[in-house]
Amino acid sequence: MKFLVEHTDVTRTAADAVIVNLFEGVTVPGGATGAVDAALDGAITKLIAQGDIRGKSGEVTIIHTFGKLPSPRVVVAGLGKRDAFDLDAVRNLGANLARALRKPGISTLATIAHGAGIGGLAAGPAAQALAEGFLLGNYRFLKHKAKDDDRTEIASVTLVESDAAKVGQFTASAARGVLLADAANLARDLANAPSNHLTPSDLAACAADVAKENGLEIEVLERADMERKGMGSLLSVAKGSAQPPKLVRLSYRGRGGEGYDLALVGKGITFDTGGISIKPAANMEAMKADMTGAASVIAALGAIAKLAPKVNVVGIAPCTENMPGGNASKPGDVVSAMNGRTIEIINTDAEGRLVLADALCWAKELGAANIVDVATLTGAVTTALGDVAYGLMTNNDAFCSKLEAAAAEAGEKTWRLPMWKEYDEYIKSDVADCKNSASRGAGTIVGAKFLEPFVGDTPWVHMDIAGVDMMSADKGWVSKGASGYSVRAMINLAVAMGQA
Repeated sequence: MKFLVEHTDVTRTAADAVIVNLFEGVTVPGGATGAVDAALDGAITKLIAQGDIRGKSGEVTIIHTFGKLPSPRVVVAGLGKRDAFDLDAVRNLGANLARALRKPGISTLATIAHGAGIGGLAAGPAAQALAEGFLLGNYRFLKHKAKDDDRTEIASVTLVESDAAKVGQFTASAARGVLLADAANLARDLANAPSNHLTPSDLAACAADVAKENGLEIEVLERADMERKGMGSLLSVAKGSAQPPKLVRLSYRGRGGEGYDLALVGKGITFDTGGISIKPAANMEAMKADMTGAASVIAALGAIAKLAPKVNVVGIAPCTENMPGGNASKPGDVVSAMNGRTIEIINTDAEGRLVLADALCWAKELGAANIVDVATLTGAVTTALGDVAYGLMTNNDAFCSKLEAAAAEAGEKTWRLPMWKEYDEYIKSDVADCKNSASRGAGTIVGAKFLEPFVGDTPWVHMDIAGVDMMSADKGWVSKGASGYSVRAMINLAVAMGQA
């Protein structure tokens, strides 16, 4: 889908459908909606009076124009109550409209900037949120499905604006929205891909494509490289798989110089059986998405390079399968991470923290001043937060506040969980420096507590997205299947750090 901006009047566009709006409680439409209403001889006003259009959030009414306008259809989108309409609502509106209007006969849409008029929202952010919403809502993963007559597509959406002074701002803001949505959709494509179509080698190849397209540095460590670095924690997970592990580094240098202002580290388990501690068969197919963290980091790096903030960012993706092969790690095994810390493996299904441990060590070695890791780490976070928010854990309140603001800007809800020292007791081992699993509850915090020693004093935030990475249904900008959560938050964080 293309998202365009055009200087014209909404009543003059010949798109297959023209979208205007109405707040709840309005009986006589004004602005662009009023202009369209006048061209339709008051049809919208009449439908309001008859109770067919009420302006409620989620309401979509299609009116056929029968030659009274160049466009054959007018769509009146309900915005709900004016005091509850914000940028999140704009983003969700665009997504819901993309799905509702995906039908035969509609290929091109024209829309006004919902909320940027009497809604009181700033013009640029409203245009960005609208672009994000349309592209995120239009997403479907159809790569492995046969084409049929019902596969309709919206080819383009044009944001129309009659005020020439706003067109430039709309254009720049919409372009940014497209860029962020494209990044989230790339991560969705990767997370939705079946594991036989996305091995660790395939994921590394995708990272190479992103690097080539965006002028990023790329380095891929092979098994022998990891062995030389002493990455026994990561390699312990890879032992049971016939697929070779890959450790990917993507680097963007926006300010030049040495070191990195920010490291983004993403868990890349391309399929997770649980290893010897094997998972139940029910719903195991969803474990193809256990590499969502790595996909998010790879996608975010590409978008960061396009936006070109004055900040150095490194993305690290430890990629492997977790399989119960004859050489697989066993409960009770002890392995050593890159920093020499020894780990007793209690549960081979707590493997994400094992691959992240060495990846975090590498981020520190590369000179990262701040670190964010993102992972589908624990089922416990779903128990705590459901599919509404993802968990954040940190060793630095100020840095975490920056990420919280970046996530809120993306329309993503987060919740910070405590990292009190009492939880350190949960990962103490009788035979090693720590153990990778505990049986005393607080599972999400335990995962973060395991990772904490591998970052030391470096400001760090752990994002556990296991509750929001895959969705059972479309809802606003969130799509069924891989959701794309965390990608835009990390991009926003990098950009904000470049402006500080």
